[in-house]
Amino acid sequence: MTTTGSTARPYPFSPPDRLNLDPAYAEVRDGPLVRVRLAYGDDAWLVTRYQDVKTVLSDLRFSRAAAVRSDEPRARPLRMRPDVILSMDPPDHTRLRRLVAKAFTARRVAALHPRTEGIADRLVGEMLAAGAPADLVERFSVPLVIAVICELLGVPFEDRSRFRVWCEAIVATTAYTPGEVQEHTDALRAYVAELIELRRAEPADDLITGFVEARDDHDRLSEAEMVSLAMTLLITGQGATVSQIPNFVYALLIREGAWARLVADPDLIPAAVEELTRHVPLGEASDMARYALEDVELSGGTVRAGEAVIPFISVANRDPAVFDDPEEVVLDREYNPHLGFSHGVHHCLGAQLARQELRVALRVLTRRCPRLRFAVPEPELPWKTGSLARGLTALPVSW
Repeated sequence: MTTTGSTARPYPFSPPDRLNLDPAYAEVRDGPLVRVRLAYGDDAWLVTRYQDVKTVLSDLRFSRAAAVRSDEPRARPLRMRPDVILSMDPPDHTRLRRLVAKAFTARRVAALHPRTEGIADRLVGEMLAAGAPADLVERFSVPLVIAVICELLGVPFEDRSRFRVWCEAIVATTAYTPGEVQEHTDALRAYVAELIELRRAEPADDLITGFVEARDDHDRLSEAEMVSLAMTLLITGQGATVSQIPNFVYALLIREGAWARLVADPDLIPAAVEELTRHVPLGEASDMARYALEDVELSGGTVRAGEAVIPFISVANRDPAVFDDPEEVVLDREYNPHLGFSHGVHHCLGAQLARQELRVALRVLTRRCPRLRFAVPEPELPWKTGSLARGLTALPVSW
């Protein structure tokens, strides 16, 4: 194995700095694989080149299931359960993915579009009526995304404050103690189990009812898989997009003329969403390790059977071997094969829903708030700490 040294480097390399990537990642990407050590679990090889990351994400010689059976390298204290879809390899993963994919058809996502746009328009109207300044996180991003995922899954919207805290704790690194993380995880699991029992008694046109029918009528889901699947979709369905809406707005407002360009040409918004998905890092680092089932040759060196690898999508998305001017936000970028929604068998199930929410958010905000701006100096904006997710805890804006 060709390495930069036998001693594992602490990872992540530095605390998160807004939406900026540590310059060390570019140096790592241009060299051989680097051994890293996270807060918990085994050492791993950090994979950052675009083609290598694609290989790790799609080549079945790299296993998520093997990672869960091992002491997988991770930033969070709790290990992932084996009945979670993110922990599975085919054929178990294929069985669950096929079931969930039925809810994320183009038809169903398109059917949610008018509802999403209506909610977004109402929220902005209420924000404008209340007057500036307003927190775009609490007044717009959180209620929009949670309303959509609640409607899809069949989760009561009035419970949003409860499961938002639970979901934040589950992706925490140091913001919560390990005991608190376990407590919140158990609370969310119990809550989802209660919802499942409710849907058994009172079926509805939602995804949780679909899971119940698959479990009870067709025996395609175990009870534990059903609970874990609903939890995973609730966590991922609201967490990422809640963060990325204000992140995208921030990324546009700090670049001279970017917001005004979308105001003047809203047809650019779909391309802008793809570009911001490429450029804006979703997490402060990466985990979700894979273990090599056999020796695999990557461009940065050979990963031996039994070794862990961590693909970092955010760095791969700025690989100059694939993207022209990778450090720039090019709103009309034409060639953009980014990995922002992952790749391979674990490609994000809700990618089309997330794209739709992000497009609707930018379209409504640019239409109704053409002069949107920060209500406080940019350096004073508050950012999350102690969490895997990068994002603003608040985004005070004026218009």
